[in-house]
Amino acid sequence: MACSRPPPPTSSTVSVIRGSPARWLPKGCLSSDTVRADGSLRELATGARNKWVRSDVRPAMEVVNPATGERIETYEEADRSTVERALDDSWAAYSEWRERPLADREELIQSAGEVLRENKREYGELMTEEMGKPVSQAVAEVEKCAWLCDHYAEHAYAYLEDEHHPSPPGTEVKTVYEPIGVVLSVMPWNFPFWQVFRFIAPYITAGNVGVLKHASNVPGCAEAIEDVLRQAGYPEGVFQSLLAPSDLVDDILDDDRVRGATLTGSGPAGRAVASAAGERLKKTVLELGGSDPFVVLDDADLAAAAETGAWARNQNGGQSCIAAKRFVVHTDVYDDFVDRLVSEFESLTVGDPMDEDTDVGPQARQELLDELHEQVVASVDAGATVVTGGEPLDRDGAFYPPTVLADVPAGCPADSEELFGPVAAVYEVDDEDAAVERANDTEFGLGASIWTEDRERGERVARRVEAGCVYVNQLTKSDPRVPFGGVKESGYGRELSEIGMKEFVNRKTVWIE
Repeated sequence: MACSRPPPPTSSTVSVIRGSPARWLPKGCLSSDTVRADGSLRELATGARNKWVRSDVRPAMEVVNPATGERIETYEEADRSTVERALDDSWAAYSEWRERPLADREELIQSAGEVLRENKREYGELMTEEMGKPVSQAVAEVEKCAWLCDHYAEHAYAYLEDEHHPSPPGTEVKTVYEPIGVVLSVMPWNFPFWQVFRFIAPYITAGNVGVLKHASNVPGCAEAIEDVLRQAGYPEGVFQSLLAPSDLVDDILDDDRVRGATLTGSGPAGRAVASAAGERLKKTVLELGGSDPFVVLDDADLAAAAETGAWARNQNGGQSCIAAKRFVVHTDVYDDFVDRLVSEFESLTVGDPMDEDTDVGPQARQELLDELHEQVVASVDAGATVVTGGEPLDRDGAFYPPTVLADVPAGCPADSEELFGPVAAVYEVDDEDAAVERANDTEFGLGASIWTEDRERGERVARRVEAGCVYVNQLTKSDPRVPFGGVKESGYGRELSEIGMKEFVNRKTVWIE
């Protein structure tokens, strides 16, 4: 039987969100003071493996509504002893959870989807308050999580079914897929429910137990997700928010009970976690940044491409790894397409994310807006031209307008870095070969979108683009039915589908004579 979770320390600064019990909450994604210059994690504990050092009480953490700049709640961070108790609970739960029939686990993930649907408005508004996503998009995110749960409830058995191999007469040889233990999930704020449920649905249903270290600005979402599983009937300890600050991630990975880790986030954070896990020979899956090309060939449907491209760049305030960021356009249609794209950008409504008619809300934090604008200014100083937008809006909140940059020179931030906001860089190319060359001229390789009315041509170009997923005449997106992940500096491993479900399992060969 899993150990019961001890109550958190009492403090006047610990707050309650939506009636949830007061909880210790995390600091957020790996911070600059956690990652050394060489990309490794700072060592902040001493002693033998699985022994934790007591720390002082963590400083208060404020959660700010990015649309208003007002403080929502204040929390305190967990210490090492709190995290150790959580891992004790996870390990105790694993011994029973791994033996639970797969049919039971399928029923539970189905129930989680039902809880999501029943509370989609509440969860959507929580996302909007904490990180600024327009509420219509936030509710859609919850609905997509429910679909994800449905998918694994329906297909987990087939995905994990024993695989039989050719063998000598009288011999049976097969591969069986078994869970590995506790898996750490380090997740970002931009899709605070979706990112976590694409960890929960495959990996927990496969028989692992999960511990979440969520981003610092979405602690209410972290609490709510754990509560979704509690309402669905999951045993205590099967999934927990570790409520740990970033400087404890290395210690968590050092625990023998933690058998793997998955991270969605920045390149430096990914390298740090991969290095720490690799030193301990623990499996990792990384989904990192992207600078996705949106290639418009000379035979494309320009109206459809411009409309979809504007949405692909600006949904979620442009804060998506797989957003269209570099628009690579054939010279024969360049002027026409740019005019259409700018018109689509300027038609988007920027405003209160709680308004159903809002298309683009605020950036998730003020410092993120400041960083984005610095990249735009540096690109303009290097020679880029602002076609529309380009200045923070003069209003309360972290609002940045949909922006189009043309004449983007090589090596400037808009060309060589990931711009995590509603800013598009537009390039003019002479032919298909030049389009492919420009599309591949990046350290990233997450997604890409190709636009042409010739399907065979679209597939030909798609096969030449260096990316983990390429969509022809469609925006790049994640879908439970197909594997998702990147190449190059965008990470490794795959999430979703059957392939993703088998990332954190032991593929055991069983030979019977």
